[in-house]
Amino acid sequence: MKRILIVGATSAIAIATARLLAQRGDHLVLAGRNMQRLQTLSQDLRVRGAAGTEIVVFDALTDKDYQSFAKQAWGEGLDMLLIAHGTMPEQTSVQDDPQAIGREMQVNAVSVMALLAAFASRFEARSQGSIVVISSVAGDRGRQSNYVYGAAKSAVSTYMQGLRNRLARHGITVVTVKPGFVDTPMTAQFKKGLLWAQPETIARGILRATEKAGGDVYLPWFWRYIMLLIKLIPERFFIKLKL
Repeated sequence: MKRILIVGATSAIAIATARLLAQRGDHLVLAGRNMQRLQTLSQDLRVRGAAGTEIVVFDALTDKDYQSFAKQAWGEGLDMLLIAHGTMPEQTSVQDDPQAIGREMQVNAVSVMALLAAFASRFEARSQGSIVVISSVAGDRGRQSNYVYGAAKSAVSTYMQGLRNRLARHGITVVTVKPGFVDTPMTAQFKKGLLWAQPETIARGILRATEKAGGDVYLPWFWRYIMLLIKLIPERFFIKLKL
């Protein structure tokens, strides 16, 4: 049995992952901003086999006392931290609004890195465990359709690279999950096609990734090659594309 903290526990990918963890009998600490939804999820996970559940209320936009949150959630120790919260704004609604950009950066980047800073030394002292953060393929290259969101995810992915380099010698697995298109409430407004995956697919990939050495994990796997091609396009041609 492992004790696992999930921040952003009521997001679609987090729920799918939590259900898999419950089925194998883990103890789950659920963090999010909506107590009622957390309570409903907690009951569901217990029915599915979780050894136990705990609830910690945390709002990535307004809560800034990361050390106090980490102390509360850590308890007697964690085996795994999964950070899965975030928002995906409509690009045109935020690109000319400095305050809106600040809010998106706070939720999608600053809060994530601050949480990692609060938990990293705890994992380091324990010399075991896994840290998993859901980033996005959107952070691999700025595109006109979502570059505010992409900039936040790029910051998180770069931070994770440095954290992985720091914690590798201490036996900590650090995984950056980069999903492509995922059919969730956050993407409800988008038309779906062959490249879209379900949250359950991403969840299974997350669990497989935690059993390996860490690194950047593209889910589903083919997004690694899609993004490789996109990154190889010369800038003079890239700026002419409507991506």
